[in-house]
Amino acid sequence: MKSIKHVWLALLVASVLSGCVTTNAAVLGTQSEQRPPVLPENVKLFRFASQVPGQYEEIALLNSVGDSGFTDEAKMFMSMRKKAGELGANGVILDAVSEPGAGAKVAAAIFGVSAERKGKAIAIYIFPGTQGQVPSASTPQTNGADQNCVACAKIGKPL
Repeated sequence: MKSIKHVWLALLVASVLSGCVTTNAAVLGTQSEQRPPVLPENVKLFRFASQVPGQYEEIALLNSVGDSGFTDEAKMFMSMRKKAGELGANGVILDAVSEPGAGAKVAAAIFGVSAERKGKAIAIYIFPGTQGQVPSASTPQTNGADQNCVACAKIGKPL
């Protein structure tokens, strides 16, 4: 009887933990200096690189995963902001959020497996005092749409 209780407890703990969004980061080698952490509420979200108001440097590629039954995009974006802030980034350029298909959701309901929502983004550091300035060719990484972006290629965006 004790072993059945342990199994149920383990399943309960696993289901609670699977409801969380986790974000991992692949730090890029382009960071010019180590920066102090930034509070998540001070990390700005941008839908497109062209919306970033100044020159910036790419810090890391972010990948988030969460169970679609227990998470939503807002929780995913908050997890990305938190991870970016830990790395000293003050901005996040969002990429894609993929939803599980209908088959995955049905399988999750029937078999009790997870149907995962996934998101990708780039953590950036926006240099202070560069709002409204035209990026120059000497900057480490800017928001110019015509530049080759190694990080964009890694997450599937066209160069």
